[in-house]
Amino acid sequence: MNDVAQFDPARLPRHVAIIMDGNGRWAARRRLPRLMGHQAGAKSVRRIVEAARELGIEILTLYAFSTENWRRPALEVRGLMSLLNSYLRSELADMIENNISLRCVGGLEGMPDEVRNQLVATIEATGRAAGDRPALTLNLALNYGARDEIVRAARRLAAECLAGDLQPEAIDEAAVAARLYTSGQPDPDLLIRTGGESRLSNFLLWQAAYAEILITETMWPDFDREALIAAIIDFQSRERRFGRTGEQVREA
Repeated sequence: MNDVAQFDPARLPRHVAIIMDGNGRWAARRRLPRLMGHQAGAKSVRRIVEAARELGIEILTLYAFSTENWRRPALEVRGLMSLLNSYLRSELADMIENNISLRCVGGLEGMPDEVRNQLVATIEATGRAAGDRPALTLNLALNYGARDEIVRAARRLAAECLAGDLQPEAIDEAAVAARLYTSGQPDPDLLIRTGGESRLSNFLLWQAAYAEILITETMWPDFDREALIAAIIDFQSRERRFGRTGEQVREA
């Protein structure tokens, strides 16, 4: 890949978020069942987690299952839950060995008991092993919807105000952010969507306010280390202004 020479390991995005789209279309183009596309996508998860850790990215957030995905056919949902459970079991030892701390971004309610129990066990085990200095924090967005997340945060704030623990005038952006699933983490610097669709699909609406967004036609099962590096190179070519002028940024 000729562009690899442009890759600057000193200017990595701290937090990369990915909407993993295209498994079903990848399978359909090959006249395969949709579940086989999801199985191929699970292999991409393994590749990208490994690449992110090796490259030195601090946080990787993967949109694995949305609050809206429960509307899919029951057979597909059961297959996705089974794949998730298998992934958690098979990757636990590698995550511990490679100092990867798993976190869940989303609501655990509604998840099958077996999957929820395995998820909690994996989060606890990797958290203990990694301690305060994980090589990579892996956020799996499961049963996640950004609007639901913001509503939950608003309810918490309202309850704290009613209890007298918080004054309404003390509610600011930091107060809201502290009550989101990603509390304590920096917002995504780079948000990648595979599969070519140009929408956020209810993903990290608050946190992605200033993320650099990259849409790639590559289907998720075909997204690999080289594609991730290409996305980071694109990110490094952009000027992040955060409301300032280009001149101000360059002077700073």
